[in-house]
Amino acid sequence: IKNTPRANSSCFFTPSLWLLQEKLGSSNFVSDWSPLHDASIHGRLLTLKKLISQGSDVNLVTTDQVSPLHEACLGGHAACASVLLKHGAKVNGVTVDWHTPLFSACVSGSVACLNLLLQHGASLHPPCDVASPIHEAAKRGHVQCVEILASHGVNIDHNIKHLGTPLYVACENQQVNCARKLLESGANVNSGKGLESPLHAAARSCSAELVTLLIDFGADIWAKNAKSKRPMELVPPASPLGRLFLQKEGPLSLMHLCRLSIRRCFGHKQHQKITGLLLPDELKRFLLHV
Repeated sequence: IKNTPRANSSCFFTPSLWLLQEKLGSSNFVSDWSPLHDASIHGRLLTLKKLISQGSDVNLVTTDQVSPLHEACLGGHAACASVLLKHGAKVNGVTVDWHTPLFSACVSGSVACLNLLLQHGASLHPPCDVASPIHEAAKRGHVQCVEILASHGVNIDHNIKHLGTPLYVACENQQVNCARKLLESGANVNSGKGLESPLHAAARSCSAELVTLLIDFGADIWAKNAKSKRPMELVPPASPLGRLFLQKEGPLSLMHLCRLSIRRCFGHKQHQKITGLLLPDELKRFLLHV
């Protein structure tokens, strides 16, 4: 009997179970753990190829419906994922926790796996709000994954009741670079979790960098949450962040208002569209917040 390498699993693999699967040859057969899963999560490419050449089913799943492709992406092993996909692995397979291989790639932050899955038709839309790839990438600070998903047309303002928007999740977890990438891609700066805005999350975490970033992109400092609290009212009294909010209480400059208005006109593809404008580089840098 062999324990699975997943730390959160109590499943076991037995040789007799594996032999039974090989004998039945059914893609619907459920195994707790297999050598194929083991090779995939550890990136053992030669072993994986050998098992497939011997007839192992690439779509064999565990009792939690975890496939070898899920494991390869979770481990960030693009070469293994590529072999599995070439042999018919289901690109949009879903586990009992609603995880897709795309979600697993966003957990590991593997850009190679993410690109590979998208090339093979992976769906950008989560089968359930429990496991959203863009939210997971934002939460973990995987900026390149956020950028790739945004460039492929994912809904960057997808609002999940228990999580909020990807921008809110990034701010809640103090992922400044992900928040910036989302804002550059046209995310709604004031859309958060219910009445709680991303600025509320940034103020609560006392992140001056996030607060400055959000206000520069037009965050409403007067917005009130469900408890009728403004972002600045969530800042500890002695915090320097309170002074920053006071400095930002006045009206925005005409130049700032123009920048926000122009970016708003371009919508979610504002970064690409502004880059392509026939304008002096200095003006483009200003519009791009560079």
